[in-house]
Amino acid sequence: MTYAEQPAWRQIQEFLPESFRLTEATVPAEEWWDHHLGHRIHLDTYRNPDAPVKVILFHGVGTNGRQMSTILGRPLAERGYETIAVDMPTYGVTEVAPGTLVTYDDWVQIGSDLVDAELAKDDRPIVLYGLSAGGMETYHVAAVNKKVAGIVGMTFLDQRSRRVRVETSFDPISGLVGASLMKLLSATPLRTLRLPMRLVSKMRALVNDRGATRVFYTDPTSAGNKATTTFLSSYLNYQPAVEPRDFDACPVLLTQPAADRWTPLHLSEPFLAQITGVPVTTIMLDNGGHYPIEQPALDQMVEAIDAFVAKSARP
Repeated sequence: MTYAEQPAWRQIQEFLPESFRLTEATVPAEEWWDHHLGHRIHLDTYRNPDAPVKVILFHGVGTNGRQMSTILGRPLAERGYETIAVDMPTYGVTEVAPGTLVTYDDWVQIGSDLVDAELAKDDRPIVLYGLSAGGMETYHVAAVNKKVAGIVGMTFLDQRSRRVRVETSFDPISGLVGASLMKLLSATPLRTLRLPMRLVSKMRALVNDRGATRVFYTDPTSAGNKATTTFLSSYLNYQPAVEPRDFDACPVLLTQPAADRWTPLHLSEPFLAQITGVPVTTIMLDNGGHYPIEQPALDQMVEAIDAFVAKSARP
């Protein structure tokens, strides 16, 4: 399947301001990238050989690449950047290798490999952007791949933090025991058990519009997805290659939606406060939910990321 055949993203984008909706004339090109782990990775691309910087967009555990293209990929492309939105395995329309148990470690590896694949084509700087869990993924990728020129997150959630787990899980109890339970189950025949993400996370706070939430839930390629206990264990127990106090790879930008009911600012601050080796900037997005569909948050996000990415292009 391609997004040309998938109706869910069109229904979801109806909740966005008209200026952020894709039309037949503005939809991204769809590419396929054969990864060495066996997955056929789907990429939404706005290729531009004259662009000074490439921006790779990571989704979270309740979204997919096309939803990144709508709120940021196309707007940045219109400002002269090349953008690439990736569907990580089990999300979007990426084709998962048969018989594979996908882990969060795979996501980080794929992100790093995509950076290398793009740099093999040319030497333009690459900035990573991530929404929700994708925000921390940008850090995890930059921690293993020092070729990244900058990272932008809509949140930076260190799942090793009890407070992060408690406040972002479905409820406090699952937040307290979830990581240990998933680790236990992943070592048993139940490692392939698939759980609805809406029942293990605070997915109800993905967007601040009930109608949009209902549509997201019907989309099995984003918020309606199910994840294995193996994936959940690897995500909740992931250890970064570099601790934040030692991170010196590239500048960091947090674009924090001010009305985020899932991952408010105080959950990212403790992690970012430990990063002292590179500049760290926080920009608040007024009125924006976790996946922002509101103004002025969307325009503020594009402006802030445009300014951040532009600095990466300077010699």
